[in-house]
Amino acid sequence: MVTDRQVRRLMSLIQDEQSLMKSADKVGMSEKTARKYRDLGTLPSQCAAEHSWRTRQDAFEDDWPWVKGQLQINAGLEAKTLFEQLQRRFPGKYQDGQLRTLQRRIKIWRATEGPGREVFFPQVYEPGILSQSDFTRMDDLRVTLAGQPFDHLIYHFVLPYSNWETGTICFSESFESLSTGLQNAFWQLGGVTAQHRTDRLSAAVNKPQNPQEFTDRYRALQRHYGFEGRKIQAGCPNENGDVEQRHHRFKRALDQALMLRGSRDFTDRSAYEAFLNPLYAQLNAGRHERLQEELAVINPLPDLPLNAFLKLMVRVSQASTIHVRNNTYSVPSRLIGEQVQVRLYAEHLEIVYAQQKLEQIPRLRGEQKHQIQYRHIIDTLVRKPGALEHYRYKQDLFPTSRFRMVYDLLHQQHSPKQADQQYIKILYMAARDSESRVDQALHVLLDEATQRDARISLETVEALVYATGAPAAATEVRIDPVDLNGYDQLLETICLAAGTAEEVSV
Repeated sequence: MVTDRQVRRLMSLIQDEQSLMKSADKVGMSEKTARKYRDLGTLPSQCAAEHSWRTRQDAFEDDWPWVKGQLQINAGLEAKTLFEQLQRRFPGKYQDGQLRTLQRRIKIWRATEGPGREVFFPQVYEPGILSQSDFTRMDDLRVTLAGQPFDHLIYHFVLPYSNWETGTICFSESFESLSTGLQNAFWQLGGVTAQHRTDRLSAAVNKPQNPQEFTDRYRALQRHYGFEGRKIQAGCPNENGDVEQRHHRFKRALDQALMLRGSRDFTDRSAYEAFLNPLYAQLNAGRHERLQEELAVINPLPDLPLNAFLKLMVRVSQASTIHVRNNTYSVPSRLIGEQVQVRLYAEHLEIVYAQQKLEQIPRLRGEQKHQIQYRHIIDTLVRKPGALEHYRYKQDLFPTSRFRMVYDLLHQQHSPKQADQQYIKILYMAARDSESRVDQALHVLLDEATQRDARISLETVEALVYATGAPAAATEVRIDPVDLNGYDQLLETICLAAGTAEEVSV
């Protein structure tokens, strides 16, 4: 086949006043073919006829009007869905291998007759004008703390002009998480952009009973920092495309860093955060010049950050509990009947009464959960031990697994009433003196009960807890040296078998 390159070379040689025969010989074609292209004055690709005919009969010709009608009603229908419907309507007429033919025809219809597609418009960003943020889940990276799964999110903040980014660990898409993450980003950046764009924030808006409350708090945040808040249209995440793309690239970079580290387990959250901070610095290392352009024009920070908590006034119930965001928390029983102020942060609650901070409680994740601290109610429970048997939050009264094991063992060795009384007094001892010493004593007693069928009672626990010095270790773990002779024999057997096989093959 003659190529365009050969013909171009031929024309060049002819212009150099060489003979047609020599020119054709140099480009590797016959003199007759060379004369043909010289006379035509066109390239081979320009001479090819357009292929407008079918090489085989269209298998879907009879049913194409129906397929086209379905597509006109709902252009989102997939070819496979329509093909399976045709197979059901006409059993045996269409084979599975014909699906690709229908897919090609529908693809052509979409491009020539179908509805127009959404157009994405590339944006030009000015330095210091816009910032974007969004939450991204990190569960797929399988990070663990002390061996336990660490399910969390990252509030991700990005400057589209320079791609400078930072993030804050959080656990829900709440306003408190948004406020904490956004303020952390502004103070780390050292300034405030004129505009800030988020998604619809439906998760944060829908959780409170009054969505207007969220709007008012977000507007207060805007006024404090002096930025204009913007949000994307519903179903258009591409409008926040820069931060969405940075989600992917950041998590890929973190995944690579974790693989290079050789472990995804960290001792605690502080160690994990200390690992993340250099990663942000590494990602931002090549953005210094454009970041300086942004820093030169962004707005200054206010004098102080805004408190990232919500104030709520709640009354303590007769059960010594408060209800906050559809979750139940216990508070000291002396507050029963009083109205207390709850400062709701992203990760904890503060209980304030008469301008004094009385308690700080970890915030529960999700809804319809409870957190009862036995120290808050133990004084009343000692006077009313019968309330333990059917107490709604009974499972929260076992600080460790050993407390639960002792409770079950007491019920095996004593009557239910006596078992509840003794367990409550053991719990009272833990609240009054030391939970860790009581837990250590229970460890010893459980080991003795397992080995010698010893009985457990309040007196035996007290004897260990108040004895001089710490309780003796419950068990001494001893691991015998591993005997490797069996492995040596196995290797010798494999080597002998391999040698025998080699001799046979020879």
